[in-house]
Amino acid sequence: MNKRQIERYFETLAKIYPKKCEVILTGAAAAALYGSVRATMDIDFSAATKDWESFVKAVAETSARMAIDAQFTEDIDRWSSITLMDYKKHTFIYKRFGSIEVHLMEPAYWALGKLSRYLDSDIRDIVKVFRKLGTPWPEAASVAGRALRRSPKSTACFLFRRQTEDFFRRFGKKVWGRNFDAEKAVTLFQDEAGIKL
Repeated sequence: MNKRQIERYFETLAKIYPKKCEVILTGAAAAALYGSVRATMDIDFSAATKDWESFVKAVAETSARMAIDAQFTEDIDRWSSITLMDYKKHTFIYKRFGSIEVHLMEPAYWALGKLSRYLDSDIRDIVKVFRKLGTPWPEAASVAGRALRRSPKSTACFLFRRQTEDFFRRFGKKVWGRNFDAEKAVTLFQDEAGIKL
């Protein structure tokens, strides 16, 4: 699913569900709208609307018409053990489709879900999006560190820490250039996370 297909999805949904709704897109579909070239076969988002039952039916009809799987919730922060913190305050409007307003998260917040899962496709998405949008490394490190600090203690926290540090060390230069100092980024991440060595 590319950018045009994603837009057609919400154009169709808006016709079926002509009520006010605010969507925050995430995952690979969001990456496609940020400008990543990787296609995705599904769409993930949160939705805020007053008529949830009708909205669920409208999404099911839209997905059936377009042969696109959709996963959605009122709060995408519940999808991971690593909190997205106050992500709803860190979005911007991508486009309006009828009464449906589609938002994207600021890339550093969007990347939290990708760092939590950390498949090869997730890594490629983060690299492309951070490069495309010019996300500063201090912002990426700070947001990830604060998310780790605020997350309930679990094995997921250990994995998130390891994967985030690995990203800066192995892929940082691809994003921020040859002069990027990975250890400086890791230190900022650890400081924000409250990690004492």
